Amino acid sequence: MERLTPQQRLQIVQLYYENQRSVTNVFRALRPHYGQHNRPALNTIRHTINKFESEYSLVDNSRPNRPRPARSIKNIAAVAESVRENRDELIRHRSQQLGLSYGTTWSILRKDLHLKAYKIQLVQELRPNDLPARHRFADWALEKIEEDPLFSSKILFSDEAHFWLNGYVNKQNCRIWDEEQSEQVQELPLHPEKTTVWCGLWAGGIIGPYFFKNDDGRNVTVNGARYRTMISDFLLPEIESNDLYDIWFQQDGATCHTARETMTLLRSHFGEQLISRLGPVSWPPRSCDITPLDFFLWGFVKSKVYADKPATIEALEANITRVIHDIPVEMLERVIESWTFRMDHLKRSCGQHLNEVIFKK
Repeated sequence: MERLTPQQRLQIVQLYYENQRSVTNVFRALRPHYGQHNRPALNTIRHTINKFESEYSLVDNSRPNRPRPARSIKNIAAVAESVRENRDELIRHRSQQLGLSYGTTWSILRKDLHLKAYKIQLVQELRPNDLPARHRFADWALEKIEEDPLFSSKILFSDEAHFWLNGYVNKQNCRIWDEEQSEQVQELPLHPEKTTVWCGLWAGGIIGPYFFKNDDGRNVTVNGARYRTMISDFLLPEIESNDLYDIWFQQDGATCHTARETMTLLRSHFGEQLISRLGPVSWPPRSCDITPLDFFLWGFVKSKVYADKPATIEALEANITRVIHDIPVEMLERVIESWTFRMDHLKRSCGQHLNEVIFKK
């Protein structure tokens, strides 16, 4: 029931004195006015009578809307000065230094100073020689796009990623409520299982996933021989079946990618349309921020595949396959548009980090 009006409270007081000063009798007398279930509760009636007899009032006390003493002008100024000196300080540490409670410090930061907490963006460390290489690549890519507006849609970007079958439990976020100390434990493997996945992404679809396994079907990591097997037995047949004869192939500078035999194999098929370290078109080192698989695909897939907590590598691989196959072509087209957008920013930044893209300026 909503808060009682002064008139309703007056009615309760009158009935109270008319019915032998009995709260129960008042409760019964209110039934014709409110019905069986909408009557004021016994505690409400009792509180109304007590207030009237102690304060001679039937209205609520009005309190001025003033700030709490802890959020005083002095404390607000102290928090503001603390922020100017160190923006990275944790609220817990800041409150301890200022002698304020955590809640008061948080309220001053958000409600009085109108500040927000932003996460730090992690980027690949760049070396001085990387900047000219990134700048040159952006120049080359934009020139090719100027010659052919559809050029970016003719690049097959490739990469591998590890997906762990994660059995870890965060003890700080896991609680077992019981009457006594639970003796429940969870055994964790010393080296959790993982699967290594390769994919090729272009504007028209995704080739893969390809899972690296040995002859016994066990998951293995990538080396030069396994990478060449993937190219010969999986990538090239997929390119042929999709009629991608004019496709450019991109890979990063991992050792297994740029081994002499591997580069010979790739050159024999892609010729001059190979983007790689030691290739006809040099791929800049430490440039995961301009690889669609790194700035889009792997993060997107990992955000989906663990939703049902797969218990086996087979279940994890099935989830990976399903999520990748469900990605619509329209989304991939937008990803390639984003890559072109990143090339433009990479050129204008002379190879520096893409801050305008990261922070969406």
